[in-house]
Amino acid sequence: MGFLAATGRAFLVFLEATGRLAMFTGTALSHCVRPPFYPRQILRQMIDIGFYSLPVVGLTALFTGMVLALQSYSGFSRFQAEGAIATVVALSITRELGPVLGGLMVAGRIGAAMAAEIGTMRVTEQIDALSTLSTNPFKYLIAPRLMAGLAMLPLLVLVADIIGIFGGFLVGVYRLDFNASSYISRTWEFLEPLDVISGLVKAAVFGFLISLMGCYHGYHSKGGAQGVGAATTNAVVSASIMILISNYLITGLFFSTK
Repeated sequence: MGFLAATGRAFLVFLEATGRLAMFTGTALSHCVRPPFYPRQILRQMIDIGFYSLPVVGLTALFTGMVLALQSYSGFSRFQAEGAIATVVALSITRELGPVLGGLMVAGRIGAAMAAEIGTMRVTEQIDALSTLSTNPFKYLIAPRLMAGLAMLPLLVLVADIIGIFGGFLVGVYRLDFNASSYISRTWEFLEPLDVISGLVKAAVFGFLISLMGCYHGYHSKGGAQGVGAATTNAVVSASIMILISNYLITGLFFSTK
């Protein structure tokens, strides 16, 4: 009976957390489409998410493309299929590695920052002060972050795709002695618009999930500095898990018939 009670208690806690997250998401989305809006807050979040995340996302994409080219060469050379390296690098970066690795890096940087900032505002009662001043916290804090995450992640991933493919090009041409024009032509020959579009759709979903998890855990944090630290950790972990789950679902949606 003790095991059944513990299982039931855990299940009820899970349902409670799921319901609370669903209500939070619905409220936040409703405020994203209804005025008033705060353009300065939205622009500030777009710069923070997009511009300041560009170096870490760009470095991740560059070295991912370079390593992918090296690993593909070491594997394909066993089957005399070195000519497929350009295609593999382009498809892997645009479909999977660009959006997933970019999303995970942004989750570690932006998700943690959002949870820490909003969590600090919660434990120091600044959110209550906003309500006292007739400013809706969802309008001023949550909605700008969700809209900025939804808008900026696709742009970040598009840049990451270009940098990652360029990294593979550098290794292929200057390390593996491929012909530059042949490498570029192979990349353009097999890269389809759907490959890039699917990655950008993933990036938009990932950006929304990262912002949502950061805001949700920060908004519901409690217990002083220790609670803010726990909210920051939970935001990064939950965003990373949801990125991986949604990545599978979106991949199945786009490529299940192929």
